[in-house]
Amino acid sequence: MPADSRAWLEGYVRGVNHYQQNVKMLPQEYRVLGLDREPWTVRDVLTFGRLSGTDVNWLVYGGLLKLRDRDDWPELWARLVKEGTSSVPSFDGNEGQAAFNALLASVSKSGSNSLAVAPSRTSTGAAIMANDPHLGIMAPNIWLIMGVHSPSYHVVGLSVPGLPIFAIGRNPRISWGGTNMRAASSDLVDVSSVPPGEIMTRREKIKVRWWFDREVSIRETKWGPVLSDAPLLKREDGPEFSLRWAGHQVSDEVGAMMKVSKARNFQEFRAAFKTFSVSGQNMLYADVDGNIGQVAAVKLPTRSNDLPADVLVSPAQSDVAWEKMTDVSSLPVTVNPADGFLLSANNRPAAADVPLGYFFSPDDRMIRMREILTEKSRVDIGDIKALQRDVYMTSSVELRDALMPLLRRLNVADAGQQEIVALMAGWDGHYRTDSRGALAFELFYSAFKKRFAVSLVGERDADTYAGIGRIKSLLIADLERTDAETVAASLRPALASASKAIASFASWGEMHRLVISHPMGFLPVIGSRYRFADYPVGGSSHSIMKTAHSTTGERHNTRFGSNARHISDLSDMDRNYFVLLGGQDGWFKSANFLDQVPYWLSGDYVQVPMRLDVVRKSFTRKTVLGASEPGSGN
Repeated sequence: MPADSRAWLEGYVRGVNHYQQNVKMLPQEYRVLGLDREPWTVRDVLTFGRLSGTDVNWLVYGGLLKLRDRDDWPELWARLVKEGTSSVPSFDGNEGQAAFNALLASVSKSGSNSLAVAPSRTSTGAAIMANDPHLGIMAPNIWLIMGVHSPSYHVVGLSVPGLPIFAIGRNPRISWGGTNMRAASSDLVDVSSVPPGEIMTRREKIKVRWWFDREVSIRETKWGPVLSDAPLLKREDGPEFSLRWAGHQVSDEVGAMMKVSKARNFQEFRAAFKTFSVSGQNMLYADVDGNIGQVAAVKLPTRSNDLPADVLVSPAQSDVAWEKMTDVSSLPVTVNPADGFLLSANNRPAAADVPLGYFFSPDDRMIRMREILTEKSRVDIGDIKALQRDVYMTSSVELRDALMPLLRRLNVADAGQQEIVALMAGWDGHYRTDSRGALAFELFYSAFKKRFAVSLVGERDADTYAGIGRIKSLLIADLERTDAETVAASLRPALASASKAIASFASWGEMHRLVISHPMGFLPVIGSRYRFADYPVGGSSHSIMKTAHSTTGERHNTRFGSNARHISDLSDMDRNYFVLLGGQDGWFKSANFLDQVPYWLSGDYVQVPMRLDVVRKSFTRKTVLGASEPGSGN
């Protein structure tokens, strides 16, 4: 690790340990979970960083592996790779898989919207940077709004407690943000033929609260841990495979983001990511001189650009690809595009000499952001605030339009079913809280998707196929190539189901809920005391204001989506706006635990200035911390 990165981390750890040693009252979680005060180390911070950099493609692989024993697997695999299936979990499937998906998605940097608008398209004549990261919806919020002013740094932005970096932010010269690239940072390596003597085994103890500790055996090969041993992935008579991940190699994301925080121009910004590997990010840039740009912050194996033949690769194939890694210096870069803005929403990146990924989000958010930004010749902060709360979903409208001729052809006589068809036909595609059209569409869609999937792939694999992120575009193609009688056999019961279910809800918001809870809210018996709020909420799984949900005809909660927002107007150092779906304080039920939720719901923001005189006027409370010497514990 570079000396400056280590020094930064060591100072951070000293601060954490000083507070932990001297605070009189520990957080409630310590008591409930039976935790003791344990000194932090640099290793702990790096481990947490690796956890937040997990490869969200693992969620895709988990589903695809279930389909691999099908006779039509080669054709299905080729179709899914070509389509670019999404890696964001829909929370469909069995409880164990859904819980794992929710956990991984809640901590990994798995989604976001990011945009940079050039001065030629803004009302102030300066660039605008905006970001809204998508993570698990929980309290405390994983983000912290921070400002730092020191001889080396002058930054405001979003940081994660436990990671001393600004993932999104602004300094006096530049602003930055990004979205998960869905980078191809992992291989599943078939190790079925590896001799047992080349596989090492180690034992790990897992502490379990209120129960006996468990010991597990972890087998490892030179390509990585044997992932097929995991209960969620283990298949009878299935191949054994190891996980080869770029995160198992040396990289320095902390040092990279430190350099970004001090960068003064695009060249320094791009160079900062030389050591950045996981998770791969589409990083956007804007500066006070009016420049905007985008880089690919990642290290990737030098694979062939041919589409992979299977989800598993041989050891030899993997070794060839991983012999040399490709980094930001030789990956696509964009500066000052002609149309005056840059957008990123976990979409397919620009083509490169190596494949950047295979599984990307649906295009809904990209299409919608482009539509909004091109509606006006110039946009202002108010327009960007409205954009971040937009709830239109293109893929739902496209599927609805493909379904309407088929539904009308049924000539249903039942009044309730006619109402569903009419509500869907009149729906404008916006998932507003008061929308009856969105409610009707989702009730019908949830019933139709499962039935139609059964007709396509059979009962066993229907949930897996229906849970694919880009399923709507796949279904449109399936409707075109499936005989009318088979389609009608799924349409009729779906209409009947929706017409019955709609009596239970007045609007989309009555069924689609924003429930803010602590992670311990999932625990039996005591969980209810850790659930704090329940609101009707707009949006859906792929709207700009993402509020992801399972496909269901029942009342449900969103567990993943837009949990923070940021906008910086580069015309003024003080025009930086943030809001959290939660609050600044992680202390259970404190005054600042959830106090920003009303702001998030109404579209308001907290202005965070950079000029010190304005900071002092805006934030009047002052706390003085004395300096400490390394190793002093003070």
